[in-house]
Amino acid sequence: MSAAILSALSALGGSIIGALGGIITTWFTMVAQERSHRLDRMTSRRESLYGEFIEEASRLFGDALTHKLEDASRLVKLYAVLSKLRLFAPSVVIIMADKVVDRILQTYEMPEVDLRALVRTQDVRNLDVLRTFSDACRNDLVS
Repeated sequence: MSAAILSALSALGGSIIGALGGIITTWFTMVAQERSHRLDRMTSRRESLYGEFIEEASRLFGDALTHKLEDASRLVKLYAVLSKLRLFAPSVVIIMADKVVDRILQTYEMPEVDLRALVRTQDVRNLDVLRTFSDACRNDLVS
């Protein structure tokens, strides 16, 4: 083989290797960016679901303190959000959400509470039914 052909093949091989290096680097960068965007979307979805659950559970717990559950359809939205959480949230968050729902149902079964008397006795700490759920959500979003 002549020196000219060998030189041309070497140049061609070097160009191909250089181009492949750029292509592979670009591909790895795109994969990493897509993974990051997917993680951001998942985190955003969970944040939204956590907030929706907190709002609905708070509303229902307040209602449960002063009313009996006369219409079970009031719970539909809460159970819908809980089911969405089961799709996207880690098991520790789901366990805490189930406890919140249980507490709401128990509160509906209790006698109606006089909120002024409850505040006077300073037993308001028992009203924070979402504390452990919120802590589990924060831990999930931080990790």
